[in-house]
Amino acid sequence: MAASTVPLVKFNNGLSIPILGLGTWQSKPGEVREAVRDAIDIGYRHIDCAHLYFNEKEVGDAIRDKINSGVVKREDLFITSKLWNTYHRPDLVEKAVQISLDDLQLDYLDLYLIHWPMAYKEGSDPFPEDGKGKIIYSDVDYVDTWKAMEKLVAKGLVKSIGLSNFNTKQVQRVLDAAKIKPVTNQVECHPYLFQKKLHSFCKERGITLTAYSPLGSPQRPWAKPGDINVLDTPIIKTIAAKYNKSPAQVLIRCVIDRGIIVIPKSTTKSRIAENFDVFDFKLTPQDLEQIGSLDCNGRLIPQAEGREHKDHPFAHGDE
Repeated sequence: MAASTVPLVKFNNGLSIPILGLGTWQSKPGEVREAVRDAIDIGYRHIDCAHLYFNEKEVGDAIRDKINSGVVKREDLFITSKLWNTYHRPDLVEKAVQISLDDLQLDYLDLYLIHWPMAYKEGSDPFPEDGKGKIIYSDVDYVDTWKAMEKLVAKGLVKSIGLSNFNTKQVQRVLDAAKIKPVTNQVECHPYLFQKKLHSFCKERGITLTAYSPLGSPQRPWAKPGDINVLDTPIIKTIAAKYNKSPAQVLIRCVIDRGIIVIPKSTTKSRIAENFDVFDFKLTPQDLEQIGSLDCNGRLIPQAEGREHKDHPFAHGDE
């Protein structure tokens, strides 16, 4: 499977992103370097990163290896990173992107996202707590953060800017104030959280959706016995058998067939390859309807520690 066969999705600014990328959340140091190397060799050209994943240095090493050895050029790659909650203050935004650029050994990012709408107390601790174990918040408005993000585009540090984990009201607030429209909203998306409303809301406004945890994040550290395992769902297994594909491939294809960008994460070479091998089949409208019938607003990544923040996107019943 060659990189050239991955369809591109066009952003509202005219730039394009490969519809399938490699996610790096929860990819452990020591594993992620090899995973990114393997992914590039397999044909991935889109790598999704974030400062909070604490592995951008290793991702950067892998990218540098592949550029230096002539496997890819920088312009062949699409690299995303994200602004963490402790850097929302406008004067810290450029500092934050510079940390990611230095770690990734890049001159520019293809896409930079506000990771969450909630601002946390500024400083070196990513989860600043008071004496009672509660997160200390900052009162920075994400609209002001967005205006600082726009300056990064003007400076050539990033090509496109977007959002992550924003609900419809929050996306609209940014749009109302924006000189540069967000190109995407990266959110949790899988059969139990199908994101129909948010998808159509963003689509109407020319904003793409990017799906993280499309396989239901089976390794999420807070999962309890008996919790949803998306890969084990009978409907998914039946559809997978029909196409002679794995449940993971069906879940990834489901997102692609809805026109949503998708970034499944793995550090296992065989799975990274399997997740990429999804362009030789297509789900029918009936398949998609069946999968969509599983939707129960089953959010698996709740960001519980920021729940009392006024800008928490899910704590107040918003979508």
